[in-house]
Amino acid sequence: MSHSLFRVGLLTAAYMLVAIWGALRSGNREFVFYIAVMLVLIASVGVIHARVRLTQGVLWMLSIWGALHMAGGLVTVPADWPIHGDLRVLYNWWIFPSAASAAGEPGGWLKYDQAVHAFGFGVATWLCWQGLCGALRGRAALDATQALRPTLGLMVIVAAAGMGLGALNEVVEFVATRITETNVGGYVNTGWDLVYNAVGACLAAAIIFVGFRRQKS
Repeated sequence: MSHSLFRVGLLTAAYMLVAIWGALRSGNREFVFYIAVMLVLIASVGVIHARVRLTQGVLWMLSIWGALHMAGGLVTVPADWPIHGDLRVLYNWWIFPSAASAAGEPGGWLKYDQAVHAFGFGVATWLCWQGLCGALRGRAALDATQALRPTLGLMVIVAAAGMGLGALNEVVEFVATRITETNVGGYVNTGWDLVYNAVGACLAAAIIFVGFRRQKS
C-alpha cells in the first residue's frame, strides 16, 4: 500500500468513526442508514481501485466528498446562519442566501447540499472515466502506454454515467424516507439535486475533455 493511499484510508476511517459516534450519540437514525450506505460505497471503491488503479487525485476527492456528506447531516450551524427548513445542519445552510432568506423566509441561490451534489457527482463522473479507461486497457483495447482519448461521445457517456449514479443516490434517499424520518425534502428538493448532479457531471466531463487537448497541444 502506498503512503498516499494509506493517508486517504486514514482520513476516511477517522471521519467515519466520528460520524458513527455522532449519529449514535444523537440518535440520528437517518444517518445510521447513510453510514451503512457509505461503508458499502467505500468497499465498492476499494474493489474498483484494485481492478483499475484509480489515481490519487480521484481517491482524495472521493474521500473529501464522503467527509462533506457526513458533515452535512451531523454538523450544526450557528443560529444566525440562513437555513432551509427547521433543522440547523450544514445540509440546510444557504451559502448564498437571497434577500428573502435574510428577512427570515427560506430562499437563496446555493445551498450546501446542492454544492456537495455538484462536487460529488463531478467526482463520480471522473471515477467513471477512469473506470472506463481501466476496463478498456484490461481488455487489451489499449496497450500499457496508450491513453484513451476523451472524445465528445465518450464524454457524453461518462457524464450520463455520473448523472445515473446521482439518480441512484436519489433512490437511496427515497428508501431512507420509507425507513425512518429524514431531512431529505420533497419533490422540488429532489429536482434540484438532479440538476446539480447534472451540473457537476457535465463540468467534470468538460474538464477532462479540455484538459486532454491542452496536454496534447
